[in-house]
Amino acid sequence: MPRALKRTVYALLVVLLLLAAVIASLVRFDIPVERLRAKYATPPSKFVDVGGLAVHYRDEGQGPAAVLLHGAASSLFTWDAWAADLSKDHRVIRYDLPGFGLTGPNASKDYSMAWHVRFLQEFLDKLNVPSCALAGNSFGGRIAWEFSYAHPERVKKLILVDASGYPAPERRILAMRLARMPVIGPILGHATPRFFVAMTVRQTYGDPSRVTDALIDRYYDMILRAGNRETFGILNRMPTPDLSARIRAIEVPTLILWGAEDQAVPVSSAERFHHDIRNSRVIVYPGAGHIPMEEIPVETVRDARAFLAEP
Repeated sequence: MPRALKRTVYALLVVLLLLAAVIASLVRFDIPVERLRAKYATPPSKFVDVGGLAVHYRDEGQGPAAVLLHGAASSLFTWDAWAADLSKDHRVIRYDLPGFGLTGPNASKDYSMAWHVRFLQEFLDKLNVPSCALAGNSFGGRIAWEFSYAHPERVKKLILVDASGYPAPERRILAMRLARMPVIGPILGHATPRFFVAMTVRQTYGDPSRVTDALIDRYYDMILRAGNRETFGILNRMPTPDLSARIRAIEVPTLILWGAEDQAVPVSSAERFHHDIRNSRVIVYPGAGHIPMEEIPVETVRDARAFLAEP
C-alpha cells in the first residue's frame, strides 16, 4: 500500500475512533422505572390499565370534567399550575401519553392519531367520564381536536394550546430536526446528555430565563424512562398525512391559546385554527413560547377559566 494512502487510512481511523469516543461519552442509560415512580408517582398519582398499558394519571377536584393532554417528550406535570387552579371547581384529569412520562411505550409501537383517539376514548370510559372539556398542547392538541372531530358528543369545550395539525415549515427546535434524520435520529435514542435536554427545553420557552434546573431535571428524568426516547424518534419520523380539512367540521366552542415566540408550531397556525373553527376565539401571548401553560401559567389558566365558565 502506498505510504500516502496508508496515512489517509490511519487518519480516517483516528477520526472514526474519536467520533466513537465522543458518542460513547454522550450515551445515557435508561433510569429504572421503579426509581422514577418512587420520585414522581406520589399522591395524587394513580395508575390504570388501558389496553395493557399501566397509565400514569392524576384525577383531582370535583365538578365538570376537564381533561388535559400534554405534548411529545413532556408529561402530565406540565399542567401542574392549571390543575391546581381548575381543580377548585372542576374535576381535572391528566395522564402521561403512551411513550412519555411514566406510562411507558406502546408494545405495538403504533402511535398513529387514530390509535391515540381510540386510546383516549378507552381511558375516559375507564374513568367514567362521558363528556368533558378537553385541552391539549402541541401533539396533545392534535389528539384533542381529532378526538373532538371523531366524538363531538363527548367534548363540551375545546382548548388548543400551540396545537399541531397543519402542514408547517421545517421546525426550528433542534431535537425535532435531528430526530427525523436517518442516522442521527437513532443515535439520539441513546446519546441524550442533560445539556442537550436543557437546550431543547430552553428552545421551547419564549424566555429561556424562566427555565429552572428543577424543570430540566424533570424533563431529563422523563425522557430517560425506558422506551420514551424511541417513541420521540418514531413520532418525529412517522408520516403525518394532512388531515387539517377535518378541523373545519369542528363545531364545539374552542379557545385557541398561543405563544408568539413558538419555534415548534408557527403562530400563524393559531389564525388558521381560528379561521377554520367557526365557534372559536384566539389569544396570543407576547414573549411566550411553545408551552405557555407551563411558561406563563397565571395568564393562561386565567383565560382558560374564563372560557370554561361561559355558559
